[in-house]
Amino acid sequence: MKKIKIISEIAPDALLADGFDDAIIGVSDVFRDGSYSMVVAYDKNKILEILVERDGMDELEAEEHFGHNIANNYVGGYTPIFIDFMWALSGEETEGEYVC
Repeated sequence: MKKIKIISEIAPDALLADGFDDAIIGVSDVFRDGSYSMVVAYDKNKILEILVERDGMDELEAEEHFGHNIANNYVGGYTPIFIDFMWALSGEETEGEYVC
């Protein structure tokens, strides 16, 4: 996949969440363990969608699986990050806050 090739070139030490390439949204610099690392950024909601569609989980099972087995699986400074866009997609406008 083209995304993986690009990531391997610009962030060769970045770790991937196996089976969720379609949820990759980019890379990010993060400060962990006393230094900056470039890590892969995933769309949390796309991962949940994959768990429901591919693995046959219901929404609650997908949330629990994500929380226990994916998001909380820290394996060092190059561990991926997971972005939740749902706040931006809610359509609710709040005074003084940005709405995408």
